[in-house]
Amino acid sequence: MAYLLVVVINKVDKLNRILERFLEVDVRGATIIDSIGMGRTLVPEIATFATILEVFNVGRSKYPENKTIFTVIRDEQTLKEAEKVVREELDDFQEPGTGIMFILPVLDFRGLAAPLEEEEKAARERKKTEKED
Repeated sequence: MAYLLVVVINKVDKLNRILERFLEVDVRGATIIDSIGMGRTLVPEIATFATILEVFNVGRSKYPENKTIFTVIRDEQTLKEAEKVVREELDDFQEPGTGIMFILPVLDFRGLAAPLEEEEKAARERKKTEKED
């Protein structure tokens, strides 16, 4: 079964490190979009809500924007490694307002790159065939 890993990162300075480490665990494709949380959107509109958010340090002054990563992962082992990367880089979400991570099953997909190991094997076989010709 494949999985959709979604990570909303409020600490956008962590994004590049997470993506670099994803490559190390063979997560080679992801979509990253700019996003903004509900609390940040409502802050200018609802003064009471804004005050509550600032008391809990998750309002306007803390994180003005965030990034959302979407990636389809083929197997459970790679998923576990990707989860570990995110938890380590975001200190296991211990600090309030760090972000959120969730996983959904994927029933079908198209266009995902083959695992690196399979691509390397295919490249070796192509080279072998070329030498024989």
